[in-house]
Order: sequence, then structure tokens, then C-alpha cells
Amino acid sequence: MIHEELQKLERLSAQVTRKLHHLQEENQSLKEELEKKEQLLEEKEASLDYFKNQIKISKIVNNLPVENVDSAELRNRINNYIKEIDKIITYLSE
Repeated sequence: MIHEELQKLERLSAQVTRKLHHLQEENQSLKEELEKKEQLLEEKEASLDYFKNQIKISKIVNNLPVENVDSAELRNRINNYIKEIDKIITYLSE
């Protein structure tokens, strides 16, 4: 009788141990997935900030007065700089 109870408790202990091991593995997997998602979110936020800045720069460039050739040339130069920076960022992100 005591022997049977002991065996039953050992089986239950083994089941609990297996379940605990499974839950620990699942927890680790979920932590890794969360870390990847957080990193992806940070990258997306950085990209969003970059595009917001690009929009602000474009608005500044577009609001420059076009009264003379110098300001038009300045606008073209700034646009070209933005394009070059975009190319460099694209190259570096690959």
C-alpha cells in the first residue's frame, strides 16, 4: 500500500518534472521571440524617424523661395544630398 502510493507519487513527480521542463523551454522560446520582435520594432521606429526627418527636410527645401537661381540651385543640391544619403543608408542597411 505504501509502496503503491510511493510509486504513484514518483509518477506524478515525473509528470510535473516533464511539464516544468516543457514550460521552461516554451518560456525561453517566447523570450527569444519577444526579443526579436522588440528589435524589429526598434528598427521600424528608427526607419520611421528617418522618414519623418526626410519629410521635414523636404518641406524646408520646398519652402525655400525660388526668387533667384541661387535658391533653386541650393534646393537641387539639398535634394541631391538627400538622395545620396538615402543610397548610403540603403547600402549600409544591407
